[in-house]
Amino acid sequence: MPISFTPINKEGCWYGSTWIVDDEDALAEMIARVALGQSRGVERILKATDALPAGYPTGGFAGAKALLTVEEGVDPYHRDGWVFQVISWIAAHRQDADALIRAPQMIKADKGLDGLIVEFDDDDVARVVICEEKATEHARQKIKGAVWPEFAEFETGARDNELVATVAALLERSGDPEPDKTVADILWSDKRSFRVAVTVGGAYATAKGRKRLFKGYEDVVSGGVDRRRAETLPLDDIRLWIASIAEKSAAIVSEAEGLADV
Repeated sequence: MPISFTPINKEGCWYGSTWIVDDEDALAEMIARVALGQSRGVERILKATDALPAGYPTGGFAGAKALLTVEEGVDPYHRDGWVFQVISWIAAHRQDADALIRAPQMIKADKGLDGLIVEFDDDDVARVVICEEKATEHARQKIKGAVWPEFAEFETGARDNELVATVAALLERSGDPEPDKTVADILWSDKRSFRVAVTVGGAYATAKGRKRLFKGYEDVVSGGVDRRRAETLPLDDIRLWIASIAEKSAAIVSEAEGLADV
């Protein structure tokens, strides 16, 4: 598996993990598969901890490469954000093989929910986890200026329509015979929780730095610590590393396209 985890927390405030990329080549192939529309195949591999199948689709290569590349003169932020969302989705599957996790959106600049996880306790929905995922060199500013306001809005219930629609679709795909009833029975005020995932440089890669990074989490999201999850991916050079992994993924897509033309 391409990613492993080290637990982190601030007692009584938040909990989560810092991510370690153990195999960039394996990660690049999974990102390439998702870009080609094969997220369900990657999901099965992540759940079964098995090898990826050899087969690739016979089309969709141009769209996949568009997700993984940046046109000359264009800022890389949308590409980098999409790649990081895929990495966060892979991490979420590695952390909970039984959860239902919404697949990454196939649009670089898609607005709305970055991600959504439905976790279970036996056969019941234990929590619905709202995810914000940010690839940024300015982690604290992004969290304070964008993530906390987003979480605060979800806490009011103003966007529960998005949660209802997304959770129902996930449950239906999982084989729930009555997804609408299951969603209707969810007590949203009790089941709603949050997960922020962010790239970090050296200043926020330490225990002391993470306390500064996630300061105020408990003020935005009240209640038990299990409602506040925090995930970090430490990188020395965020843009350079994401560009490198995206380039590897794009090369895999190009290779698959060449084989399809044979």
